[in-house]
Amino acid sequence: MAESDNKSANILAQETAQLEEQLQGWREVILAGDRVLRWEKPWFPGALIGATTVVFLLIYYLDPSVLTGLSCTVMLLCLADYFVPTLALKVFGSNKWTTEQQQRFHEICNNLVRSERRVVGWWKRLCALKEEKPKVYFASVISGLLAVAWIGQQVHNLFLTYLIVSFLLLLPGLNQHGVISKYTAMAKREINKLLKQKEKKNQ
Repeated sequence: MAESDNKSANILAQETAQLEEQLQGWREVILAGDRVLRWEKPWFPGALIGATTVVFLLIYYLDPSVLTGLSCTVMLLCLADYFVPTLALKVFGSNKWTTEQQQRFHEICNNLVRSERRVVGWWKRLCALKEEKPKVYFASVISGLLAVAWIGQQVHNLFLTYLIVSFLLLLPGLNQHGVISKYTAMAKREINKLLKQKEKKNQ
């Protein structure tokens, strides 16, 4: 068991180091984005929502086709991948990189690798469920897709995308400031109360 844990930790360290090397040119930008997403300043949440709203209003106004939107998105990503590392080196400078910044950059890369592992683990569990319990798999997938299709039919797709993107952008800050854990604990307490009341009624 200990050998398996050590092997897993070594693989995690190797994958983290590889990701750090791949994102070397983006490290200053990633740290700046991390500070914004974690709400280091009180006006960051408003700035996030404001920027997201402007982008989606622009998309709504231009109303591009799917192909045009996809092409523009990929083009912007390619331009960013080409210019950002060069501009970041000139703006921030390589001499200003500190030990604290390197530690935070390492933590971010480590979290990204762990998140990727979780997604892969969920996918493997889903595949295992398909093999072991095909009826449960079929019912779960079809029910989930029908629910998503119904929601997509009731809510405008662009507005729904805006809500999802806004929530994902705010999620790190909500988690950092304990909002998620606070309301999760409240929900657990209410559920426990309901269960206890039900047990008393049954008795």
